[in-house]
Amino acid sequence: MTDDTREDELRWRTADSEIDYACPGFDVRRDDVVLPDGTETDFHYVDEPPAVVVLPFTPDGDVVVIEEWRQAVGRVNRGLPAGSAERADDGLAAVARRELTEETGYEAETVERLFATEPANGLLNSVHHYFVARGCEPTGAQNLDFNESIRAETVDYDDLLEAVLDGDVRDGRTVAGVTRYELAERWR
Repeated sequence: MTDDTREDELRWRTADSEIDYACPGFDVRRDDVVLPDGTETDFHYVDEPPAVVVLPFTPDGDVVVIEEWRQAVGRVNRGLPAGSAERADDGLAAVARRELTEETGYEAETVERLFATEPANGLLNSVHHYFVARGCEPTGAQNLDFNESIRAETVDYDDLLEAVLDGDVRDGRTVAGVTRYELAERWR
């Protein structure tokens, strides 16, 4: 049996799909589905546009990080700049540049793709696209969305890596980005 055949045997058929709830940033979608055994049920998930996460390095090798209030966990979260694509954006690298500038006031000399992941594909359809930005310099003020409370700072990369490995940084996007970057660097 090939992987394609196995995948087909597991496939759910979507009979209908509607947005149950919409808010800024994401929707909650309900799919009416038919399972492989013929059972009819519904499935709810968060429906959101592609997102970017940026690992931004300054010319001296420090990393630009943000501290942001996260209402869902009731605390300030330390992590990497990130955000969702908008219709007017011209590609994901442009989204990475825009989000870096909006959230930190820094602009990158170069931006390169690192990897993409589905962070919680049992709950949401989001794909996070990771980028490494180099030559990041402060060029102006932040341009935050109405619902963002963000403070930007620079930290030594090794200190950020240690904080990730020690569990002091709990933001999943940051943990994934830093550890994947570290692995990629070791295997070059």
